[in-house]
Amino acid sequence: MNKEFEIRTATQRDAQALLEIYAPYVKTTAVTFEYRVPSAAEFAGRIVHVEGKYPYLLAQAGGEILGYAYAGAFHAREAYDWAVETSIYVNKNKKRMGIGSRLYGALEAALKEQGVLNLNACIAFPQREDAYLTKDSAVFHEKMGFRFVGEFHECGYKFDRWYNMIWMEKQIGPHTAHQPPIKDFAEIRAQIRQKYGIL
Repeated sequence: MNKEFEIRTATQRDAQALLEIYAPYVKTTAVTFEYRVPSAAEFAGRIVHVEGKYPYLLAQAGGEILGYAYAGAFHAREAYDWAVETSIYVNKNKKRMGIGSRLYGALEAALKEQGVLNLNACIAFPQREDAYLTKDSAVFHEKMGFRFVGEFHECGYKFDRWYNMIWMEKQIGPHTAHQPPIKDFAEIRAQIRQKYGIL
């Protein structure tokens, strides 16, 4: 575990601190296509929607939350149970300190223990980089072992301009004819804590 920060499971009580990380992305970037900053209560509801089923992790140092990453269902149909959509946000003033890679590494490890096989990332992507959106997220995911699988053109409109969206994926386990069901994160949290030091 990186001595400069620790990784732990997020709870509803962290909603306001996580929202303070997320809000600048809504207000000043096209990284998220959301227009309005959600309320703390709404954000807490999003955490509740994920927790238990999938990991919702944060990185912190000295009580300060530096970033967070989580997984959610890729699609509601049962055949997609082994696939998730992943998301990550790091404090805009704390980038390039290894926080994102450690968070995503911990998220991947936890998901693998659950039996998840496919990680999918939906990424806002500029035709030309501008003040609101760069290709940094795609580059980050590529460094984390994701590969490009598809692009939707001019499908997101924000700040009076159109942006593309790409999908990237990473397979993290063998696909078999008799695939065992995935386990809920809550079921194996103690095991993950012991194995990976995620609090």
